Amino acid sequence: MKIIEKNNIEKIIKNLKQEKKTIVFTNGCFDILHVGHLRYLEEAKSYGDILVVGVNSDSSVRRLKGEKRPYVPENERMEMLAGLESVDYVVKFEEDTPIEILKQIKPDIHIKGGDYKEEDLPEAKVVKENGGIVKIVSLIQGKSTTNIIKEILNREDI
Repeated sequence: MKIIEKNNIEKIIKNLKQEKKTIVFTNGCFDILHVGHLRYLEEAKSYGDILVVGVNSDSSVRRLKGEKRPYVPENERMEMLAGLESVDYVVKFEEDTPIEILKQIKPDIHIKGGDYKEEDLPEAKVVKENGGIVKIVSLIQGKSTTNIIKEILNREDI
């Protein structure tokens, strides 16, 4: 099973590290999964053996994106991510940042998209304190949930 409870992920990752697997972690809301997400996750996976994706809970998404979000419930967002070949594990977190889950997992590499800067990431310090590195990867231009929503709202035939 790819969808793991937060209280079980630490043990799984510890065992994988004993097998000398490189652990890559990324996180996000992943509301309305699109090709930008797919390409981003495939690139993230290319940096290691195991890709763990942290998914913001519904309440966390509302705090970050507004009361109308998410459009897709957390259990469905997690199931969609788990269905992707590049994703090894999916874990939900309730906080607005992935700091607590990063303290548990202690990944070798923490991946964020090109729309972020390392110095602006509150979790970067935790990653480095635990021996990991932060890697900013390519931004998939024009591919975002926000753009999809705008396109839907702008269509006259809906």
